[in-house]
Amino acid sequence: MGKGARIVRQGKRRVLRIDDTFASTYEPGCVTTGSVWDAIACGVLALPPERRRRILLLGLGGGSAARIARALAPEAVIVGVELSADVVRLAQQHLDLDVLGLEVRIGDAREAIRSERATYDAILEDVFIGSGRGAYKPEGLPHPLLDQAKVLLRPGGVLASNALDEAPAVRRAMTGLFSHTVEVGLVDYDNRVFIGSDASLSARSLRRTVAKDPVLGETLPQFRFRSR
Repeated sequence: MGKGARIVRQGKRRVLRIDDTFASTYEPGCVTTGSVWDAIACGVLALPPERRRRILLLGLGGGSAARIARALAPEAVIVGVELSADVVRLAQQHLDLDVLGLEVRIGDAREAIRSERATYDAILEDVFIGSGRGAYKPEGLPHPLLDQAKVLLRPGGVLASNALDEAPAVRRAMTGLFSHTVEVGLVDYDNRVFIGSDASLSARSLRRTVAKDPVLGETLPQFRFRSR
């Protein structure tokens, strides 16, 4: 398989690891993960249901965030960009990726953003390189990729970016790009997900939406919301 890409089985759960990085998780019959992908998918919930028509995922991995996005937006066109064809093959073979009805593109997310001409209601960015606790954002993140991603958003659209050590830089980028930014953290995780929009958005309103949602509501006790 691709460099360091493998599936680890933990009971019913299947975990995709790439170079010792926890890259995706899936348990047949379950949509949510209780992990960072639930927080990333909160970006979809920041949109009203009628606005969840086109979603772009940068850093598809094994499809954990895509699975939640599909549950939140059953009729949406969802495009997933993943650098490694081997990762996609593993996800198809072991993580039921194909049942999600995605348009999967193999390539670098940075190039995909530069060359994209379509517009989206939500863009979810989860791009990392490196391994294990040393995973980090590649050159071009947060700038200029997040700037370029915003150009592809439809009016009132939502951009979500997952960060680790780069959280301060991503926070500055997102608050500079959008009128409203919400930070979502999870208990026991270092990740911080920043969700930005020029439409109305606050920690209180997003928390309220998540609490009512039948998909992500079960993860609510693990979320920590903060307006920026």
